[in-house]
Amino acid sequence: MRDLIIGIHSIAEALQNESRSELQLFATDEGLKELKKVVKLGETLKVTCLTSHDLQERAKELCKKLEFNYVRVPNGVFLLADKIEDPDMDLFYSEMRSREIVKVLALDGVTDAHNAAAILRTAAFYGVNYIILPSRSTFGSSPSFYRISSGAAEHVKIVRTSSLPKLLGKLVKIGVPIIGLSEHADSELLEIAIQGPKVLVLGSEDKGLSNAVSRNLSHLFAIEPRGNIKSLNVSVAAAISMERLFS
Repeated sequence: MRDLIIGIHSIAEALQNESRSELQLFATDEGLKELKKVVKLGETLKVTCLTSHDLQERAKELCKKLEFNYVRVPNGVFLLADKIEDPDMDLFYSEMRSREIVKVLALDGVTDAHNAAAILRTAAFYGVNYIILPSRSTFGSSPSFYRISSGAAEHVKIVRTSSLPKLLGKLVKIGVPIIGLSEHADSELLEIAIQGPKVLVLGSEDKGLSNAVSRNLSHLFAIEPRGNIKSLNVSVAAAISMERLFS
């Protein structure tokens, strides 16, 4: 399988990712010029120059072939590349057994791709090592997701699971703290010091954390409002939580 990456910054980060292979760039003359302002292109990079119309048509063809929804390519440039290999789960569990600092974020029921991409971008900012996503979603792989996450997918390892409760249950058994965020919690999430690996779990905006996931939590916290609005967009709540837990 291959990725179709759009967005200048996302493309720039992908081009610098040594885990990427079989890179092929499609660009208009103007798009190529803009890309060169933010990243140095390797001499061996395959570049196909097209008119603006032909670039969009090529993107449509590739989206259909790769089973993505077509979105208009911004900036006159897109990148085709082999997918990054999935993380080695044995290595993942080994890291989680260690006493080293490993930052993990898990999304429980977050279905909006824009929110998920914004969360991934923030996770990369805070040095999160892994993000756990449902295997059925296209989070982390669609062209729109790459554009919105602005290159973050190149820096945070994406673990896909068909059952988040089971995965969290395994982590509980090896002593990893699982920290949930809920507006119904009694304790406020302030700056807390937990040494070693830790997992922050965020639920959907409408339903919050699922019961199956909640049963695996070691801690449950809320972000207490300071004004009249009592709830936050999940990507904003994620940013506040990571600042307090992962900074």
